[in-house]
Amino acid sequence: MSLVLANCNLIDCVTEGVRPNSTVTVDNGRILSVRTGGESAPPDGATSDEIIDLAGAYLLPGLWDVHIHPEYPNPPGTTVPQLTAWFGQNLMRGLTEAGVTSVRCAGAGHFMDVAWKRAFEDPSGPAGPTVYACGHFLTTTGGHFLTSGHALECDGPYGFVEAIRNQIKNGVDHIKLNLSGGIMGPFWDRHLDSFLLPQEIEAAFTLCHQRSIPVMAHATNPVAVKAAILLGANSVEHGYDMDEDCITGFLEYGTWYVPTLGITHLTPSQADNEWERSYCERKALAPDLVRRAEAAVDQHRSWFQTALEAGVKMALGSDVLPLRDSALLELGLWVKDGATPWQALTAATRNAAELCGVGSDVGTLEPGKRADMIAVAANPLNDIQNLRQLQVVFKNGRLVADHRF
Repeated sequence: MSLVLANCNLIDCVTEGVRPNSTVTVDNGRILSVRTGGESAPPDGATSDEIIDLAGAYLLPGLWDVHIHPEYPNPPGTTVPQLTAWFGQNLMRGLTEAGVTSVRCAGAGHFMDVAWKRAFEDPSGPAGPTVYACGHFLTTTGGHFLTSGHALECDGPYGFVEAIRNQIKNGVDHIKLNLSGGIMGPFWDRHLDSFLLPQEIEAAFTLCHQRSIPVMAHATNPVAVKAAILLGANSVEHGYDMDEDCITGFLEYGTWYVPTLGITHLTPSQADNEWERSYCERKALAPDLVRRAEAAVDQHRSWFQTALEAGVKMALGSDVLPLRDSALLELGLWVKDGATPWQALTAATRNAAELCGVGSDVGTLEPGKRADMIAVAANPLNDIQNLRQLQVVFKNGRLVADHRF
């Protein structure tokens, strides 16, 4: 069955700008045609029940968040079924309330992400985003973010090898390796410290390359970032502190950078709009974690700006919750730190799809692409916050949310 979206302002995330008076036709979940200019009448033969008049709304690809986790921390006594249900609800609300049509997980205990990936792939199942799953993230004993419930502690080359093989057996799409510490952790978990021994890192990367599975590398200091790039990571997450050799490495090796600005930027003293203030109030970070975030923010911002100016390949991931807010908050931070709305928007659509290896299938509005689309009331290229004026969401060409009335 065909679906015709008439009378829209098209942002295809291929060519910068808006294409007014556009009509997009979808058939069997894929974009069949895009017509622009002149009358925005639907194609000949289309029946009225197959036509949605978008009345000048801005149609663009669905948003991505390529660094997510399930909820944490959790109340004492919370069960795995409860956690799994909450994660699914979070994913579904991200789709219908924010237009996040695809996500890449950065760590989920009990393979919750694999479970929901399979549920959403079932045509008879619930509507949810496309999920790229990683299962647990792999760290060392005394490693990063152990309190999350999503970490798996490994030691020695064969400890990592065994864990990676088990992850693959359980159906993950990529492997998340934590090469260093972070902002949000106890005294032993600091972002300037690297955790893995050389032989552990090399064994892990060797096996991942042998099995042709991408590596998502948590790397937060120059030593860890350069190790991840040189060993062939698909992406580097965070990069709070880097150096010029890191930037050179990104460009030389074509490694993706996912900066997750929210981790250092979203503190009460830095929040300067209603959405950021609301997030900080709900999050209620401990004073020590606020100090650690703010101590790192200037370097983080500077290296984000340097990478952006240098032309490093970058995609948008938030590392914050819930998904109905995460990508929107991160998009705002990108623009606040100097990205144009176009750069931020393509990072959350086209670039994110390319990072996940599916850029030829989704992430832009072109004939033949999967019809993951959203429409908003006002132009996000004028103000990125206009993405919050969500009107409709389409997943695989199916209308899954309508906020127009």
